[in-house]
Amino acid sequence: MLRMISLALAGLFASALGASAQQPYPSQVVRIVVPFSAGSITDGLARILADKLTEMWKQQVIVENRPGLPGTTAVAKSPPDGYTLMLTSNGHTIANAINKSIQFDPVKDFVGVARVASVPLVMIVPPDFPGNSIKDFIERAKEKPGQLNFSSAGVASTSYLSAEIFKQDAKINIVHVPFKGAPEAVTAVIRNDVQMYMAPIPTAQELGSNGKVKPIGINSDKRVPQLPNVPTIAETLPDYKYESWFGVMAPAGTPKPILTKVSEDIAKVLQMPDVREKLLAQGSIPAPNTPAEFDAIIKSDTERYGKILRDAGITPQ
Repeated sequence: MLRMISLALAGLFASALGASAQQPYPSQVVRIVVPFSAGSITDGLARILADKLTEMWKQQVIVENRPGLPGTTAVAKSPPDGYTLMLTSNGHTIANAINKSIQFDPVKDFVGVARVASVPLVMIVPPDFPGNSIKDFIERAKEKPGQLNFSSAGVASTSYLSAEIFKQDAKINIVHVPFKGAPEAVTAVIRNDVQMYMAPIPTAQELGSNGKVKPIGINSDKRVPQLPNVPTIAETLPDYKYESWFGVMAPAGTPKPILTKVSEDIAKVLQMPDVREKLLAQGSIPAPNTPAEFDAIIKSDTERYGKILRDAGITPQ
């Protein structure tokens, strides 16, 4: 009898310990790793999320900037417990297509949590370019094969990938001129050193209103309120599709209940009027989705963009 009582008490004690160990998530500091420098669009989005989630969860959420592949590698090797997240761009999906000595798999080592925003890009041309539409640009490029140039902020940038997809879909021969960053790539258009660049909405708005460039097309699936008179590229090339996005990922193996909670809470943050206003001001459009939906995007984009880069002759360096 005494033994039975002892066993029963031991069981109750173990149950109590188990219950205390299973604390509601999050019960400690959550890190959002950003593989970009402070001040970048990605960093700004992460800090908006961190501030709002800290208020919502009553638990500190901090942003940790770890630029480049080392930051992404660190997240891939982190415990899959929900306390290390990563906010990155869709450049993540081409990491293994352009880097030879990569130490993570963009698909297998991560799981999608939620897309945060889509970021349409605007095709800008020099102010004196002889044409005002996507159709005009394509015709000009076919008249002068290999004589028109397009700039980018580098092979890994969204400005390159969106332009390369346009080039392949339009079946035109235009020459890629990579720069070290977006400011130099934009200046090259203003000077007519290159004839096209895929720019963020705020850049296209400012320079277009000043007459320094001409915005002629946008790569979103529908026109945007900031530039209502600029048609989509798909209005001329129906098969053209490119979405630049930012999203939150976690190490593979992170429990589904945690993924679901974080995803749903991010969606709540993105519905807040002040957050929507901040995102739209920087040219981003709130676009939350479920972990399963975002995971599918990561996988399909990795496959699709890898093929596009191979077709363009880009090999891992």
